[in-house]
Amino acid sequence: MANKPVVGITMGDGAGIGPEIILKSLAHEEIYDSCHPFVIGDRKILERAKSYVKSELEIQSISVTELERISYKYGTVFCLDLDLLPATLPIGKVSAEAGHAAYEYLRTGIELANKKQIDVICTAPLNKEALHKGGHLYPGHTEILAELTNTKDFSMMLSAPNLNVIHVTTHVGIIDAVKLINPDRVYHVLKLAHETLEKAGCPHPKIAVCGINPHAGENGLFGYGEEEEKVVPAVEKALREGMDVKGPLPADTLFFRAVRGDFDIVVAMYHDQGHGPVKVLGLDTGVNITVGLPIIRTSVDHGTAFDIAGKGMADEKSLLEAIKKGVELAPKK
Repeated sequence: MANKPVVGITMGDGAGIGPEIILKSLAHEEIYDSCHPFVIGDRKILERAKSYVKSELEIQSISVTELERISYKYGTVFCLDLDLLPATLPIGKVSAEAGHAAYEYLRTGIELANKKQIDVICTAPLNKEALHKGGHLYPGHTEILAELTNTKDFSMMLSAPNLNVIHVTTHVGIIDAVKLINPDRVYHVLKLAHETLEKAGCPHPKIAVCGINPHAGENGLFGYGEEEEKVVPAVEKALREGMDVKGPLPADTLFFRAVRGDFDIVVAMYHDQGHGPVKVLGLDTGVNITVGLPIIRTSVDHGTAFDIAGKGMADEKSLLEAIKKGVELAPKK
C-alpha cells in the first residue's frame, strides 16, 4: 500500500469537462489498486460536477501538510483545495478566472513533484484562450512544465494503442515549424525517444523518423532539400551512437507501418503530422506525455470540450489511460 505512486491530478479549466472526467475516472475502483490519486483543484467545482455525472463519491478537502498522512480509499476523493473559483463559475465559457486557476493547479502540482511529495502529475485539459486571459501567456501545459522545472530539452509524446509519437515541433505554425527544425533539435528528440522507451522497459527501441515533405522529399523532387539538410545529419549521428533509427521516411505510409508493429515510436516533424494519426486511432484512448522533464507528467489528449461541459456526457477513457501511463512511468519504490 505504502509503495504505490502518488498521483496528483490537476483539475484543468473548471468551466470545462475536467471535473467530470476526474470524478468518472476515480469511480473506477481499479485505479486505487495501482496508485494513490488525489485532485489539485477546487472542491466546490468538484462538488458541483457530482450532479452532472450522478456521482456518489465523497469529496474531502486536504492540505499540503496532510499529503503524507492520507489513508487513500476507494469512494473518497481527496482534493487539495486551492479555493480559487466561485461556485457560480459559468460552465462552458472562456473565463480569465478559470484560466488563472488552471495555471495555479499546475504550478502547485509541479512544486509538489519537484519536492518529491508526489510521483506523477496527471493533467485534465486547460483552455489556452482562458489561460492567456488569466495572464499566463503560454502555448499550453508543456511550456509551463518546462519553464517551472528549468527544462531546456523536452518534447511532446503521444501514446495510443500500438502507436507512440514524439514531436520535433508542436504549437507553432507550419512555416515556423519548418524553420525551427534543425539537426540538433531532431537529434535531441531522437535521444529523448530512445531514453524514454528504454526507461519504460523497451530495451532496444526501433525509431522511425518522418520526412518533412511529401514522400520525404523523394530525392529532391519535393521541397528544397530540407530532409538532407535538417534530418539526415541527426539520423546519422544517432546511428553512430548505436540507436536503431530509420528515416527520413514518407509519413503517409510510416504510421501504418508503426501501428503494424514495425517501429516502437515515430518522430513527427510538426504538430498535425503526429497528432492526426493518434487521434484517428481514438480521442478516448490517447495519452499526452511530456518527455525530458525531471518529473513524470501525463495528460488527456483532448481539450476542455466546452460544448458538452456540464451535461455528464464526457468520456473519461483518456484520463484513465493517462493515469495508468503515469503509474507505468513512475519511479519504482
